[in-house]
Amino acid sequence: MNKRIHTLKYLFFDYFAAILSWTIFFIYRKTYIEPFKLGYEIPLEFTHKYYLGILIIPLFWIFLYYLSGYYKDIYRKSRLKELAQTLFTILIGSVIIFFTSLLDDQILYYKHYYKLFSSLLILQFALTYIPRLIITSITNHKIHSRKIGFKTILLGGNRKAIEIFQNIEEQPKSVGNKFIGFVSIDEKEKFLLEKYLKNLGNLKDIKEIIDKHKIEEVIIALESTEHKEIEKIINYLDDKDVVIKVIASMYDILTGKVKMAHIYSIPLIQISHSLMPIWQQQTKQLIDIFISLFALIVFSPLFIFLAVGIKLTSKGPIFYSHERIGQFGKPFTLYKFRSMFIDAEKNGPALSSKDDDRITPYGKFMRKSKLDELPNFYNVLKGDMSIVGPRPERKFYIDQIVKKAPHYLHLQKVKPGITSWGQVKYGYAENVEQMIERLKYDILYIENMSVYVDFKIMIYTILKILKGKHI
Repeated sequence: MNKRIHTLKYLFFDYFAAILSWTIFFIYRKTYIEPFKLGYEIPLEFTHKYYLGILIIPLFWIFLYYLSGYYKDIYRKSRLKELAQTLFTILIGSVIIFFTSLLDDQILYYKHYYKLFSSLLILQFALTYIPRLIITSITNHKIHSRKIGFKTILLGGNRKAIEIFQNIEEQPKSVGNKFIGFVSIDEKEKFLLEKYLKNLGNLKDIKEIIDKHKIEEVIIALESTEHKEIEKIINYLDDKDVVIKVIASMYDILTGKVKMAHIYSIPLIQISHSLMPIWQQQTKQLIDIFISLFALIVFSPLFIFLAVGIKLTSKGPIFYSHERIGQFGKPFTLYKFRSMFIDAEKNGPALSSKDDDRITPYGKFMRKSKLDELPNFYNVLKGDMSIVGPRPERKFYIDQIVKKAPHYLHLQKVKPGITSWGQVKYGYAENVEQMIERLKYDILYIENMSVYVDFKIMIYTILKILKGKHI
């Protein structure tokens, strides 16, 4: 499955639909609405307003679809949900276009406004939804006929796992699970499921198994005696970018925890990784890109000033780069202006402190004003980081923190940030104990994530920097 090409299909037809609907709508206005006002027919002429619309309107629609999250999870689309989502998004978009571009049209009768709005809505919806329906239907058919599948592993290896495996495999239409093997939660020589699936290892190896086989779904199929392990397993997998499903009990079904996604599927509870509504996730990403581009362009003269200062005050490179652990436990290279003497960590990793003699005098100035972190905006632009999120740490320290505070792994649900609620409230941590103390603020941020909270943290960060407080 090539996700990028599949996404481009939706983008191409959405863009083409926007051009076509605006063209037909423009012709409708010129040949039907305007002659009513003028009292005579006018020749059809594609004016500069039409060409301006062709440039702006399609981009507006693509932006709106992006905000709605339409281009995420493109292989797991429900046609009914797609119908509702498309209609709702186009209704909002049509209202915006009507009040910004069409309300000042000269009309003879007030009902012509209703005709303008309804024609724009119907054209945009019909031309957008029909190609979407065709692409989604073709994709769903390929999934149902097992031509396309999501790499899946079963967690468990006994009777319950066999029951789930056989139930899914025997469905008349596949829901997309392509089983690669199973993972056991304990170490035994033989498992009943080995008759049907390959034993890939046990629970302690599951993260490596997920990465090695590029697993997309994990179905937890434990025996009733092992159910106490489920919460621990879910927490353990929290930092992996996979869909996690759990067998539903009758209690879960009766209390409404199980939401039916497929007519042909067995009742499973899908564990949600979503911490924000999709439109807020997309908005946060756009804000990250905009602010990063703005910062890198506006502060480019400052980059030169800082680079010269680093070179004149100490030997060594201008930039400092080091591996950090990002979202879903993926390592990335963090970039900063060098604020320490060269070979500052020749005796091993160490956290900085207020009176750290490894920091150069010029580095202390940069750190106090957070200027050393300006290259972090490049990391944000690359997609490794966000403007707001828990600060990225080295694996060396993460391993120590997890031993004392396993819930630290919850931070890896989100991208690390240039600034965080933990830094604003607590500041820099000088040892592992302080890192664990700061952790509660970052967990609190994750549980209350929103664009509004991000803006509050950004404002508090700027205020603290202006007041000269070290964060």
